[in-house]
Amino acid sequence: VQLQASGGGLVQAGGSLRLSCAASRRAFGRYAVGWFRQAPGKERDFVAVVNFSGGVITYADSVKGRFTISRDIAKNTVYLQMNNLQPEDTAVYYCASSTRFITSTIRTSSTYDNWGQGTLVTVSS
Repeated sequence: VQLQASGGGLVQAGGSLRLSCAASRRAFGRYAVGWFRQAPGKERDFVAVVNFSGGVITYADSVKGRFTISRDIAKNTVYLQMNNLQPEDTAVYYCASSTRFITSTIRTSSTYDNWGQGTLVTVSS
């Protein structure tokens, strides 16, 4: 499955953005989908993940209460609503899919089989 991430941009601290991850196949509904981010000079970090049905969601502690992940199976799209953005949220955001959802490994980038191209989010102070 091919993934297309979009929705990034420049926003002031406290602002909001909604990222989208669109998939090329209807079978997308069978995959867990995660969001990761990578700031300049840093490793790629887990942000959030939703399982195939949308019933199980996990967030990184750094974004809990501010970010919301959701999926629209009919549109083959997963969203990441980001509120109260802060300068430390500045990064390239990637979506990725996995055929597996194992609690102990779902935050690990190697669990994911397909990756989108990334979308840049810049938060100014």
